[in-house]
Amino acid sequence: MAVQLAGEPRFAQQIREAAARGTLSHAVIISGRGDMAAAARFTAAAMECEGSGERPCGACGPCRKVLKGIHPDVITVEDPDHKNIAVDILRQTAADAYILPNEGRRKIYCFPDCSLLDPKAQNVLLKVLEEGPPHAAFLFCTENSALLLPTIRSRAVEWKLAPAPEDVYSEEARKLCALLGEGRTPAIVNFCVGLENGKASREELRDLLSSARDLLAAALAASYTGSGEQQARQLAESLGRRKLAGYIELLETLARQCGYNVSAGHLTGALAAALTAS
Repeated sequence: MAVQLAGEPRFAQQIREAAARGTLSHAVIISGRGDMAAAARFTAAAMECEGSGERPCGACGPCRKVLKGIHPDVITVEDPDHKNIAVDILRQTAADAYILPNEGRRKIYCFPDCSLLDPKAQNVLLKVLEEGPPHAAFLFCTENSALLLPTIRSRAVEWKLAPAPEDVYSEEARKLCALLGEGRTPAIVNFCVGLENGKASREELRDLLSSARDLLAAALAASYTGSGEQQARQLAESLGRRKLAGYIELLETLARQCGYNVSAGHLTGALAAALTAS
């Protein structure tokens, strides 16, 4: 019986189907709020699996090594000596990717927390992502894929872990999206001022923006399918696709900036200015 991924049947099925078709990308973004470490091991095992049936099979030698965290070709990229992963570490990673695997099908580099990758560091990876050897693979784990540069995202396939039902969208995100849908400019300004007066941290602001972005993305999907939860359908009707796409891009940009050394007050001001001008 093939190995299971607890609580993530949809994610596991996507990985299995891609592995069966031979289309499992060399660059995968694992986003959301589930067990990313387990999801990364599952994905790496599918890449290394030598079983004859579903991959990962969980029974072959490579699968067992990956799932135990002892496969020599599955490498976790970390930098315990610095707050963020240093550019030199990324250069070493890019150079090492050209060396053949020790024993596996692929040489897999896992980034367990992409909030530790600043834009300069991410840029170091672009060439190896685009033109690297066929045996090199990369797994990017992040709650919010907007923390990664668009040039990274365009070279990778993103699979989201399913959040717990109560965590789908935060209450504050729903409130912000409702104000956008109603077009209430003064209320939007007051909402942003309230965030600043409440001294929201950059992390709290990032979570809010990411949650609101996801709700607007659901609304954009609803505009095409006609299905989805009530608020998403209401937003699709009130805002339309063009505005939804613009808000999504704006919130992605600001959420990504929350990972930089920028004050939360500056970001809430930028949010108020951008939302009221759009």
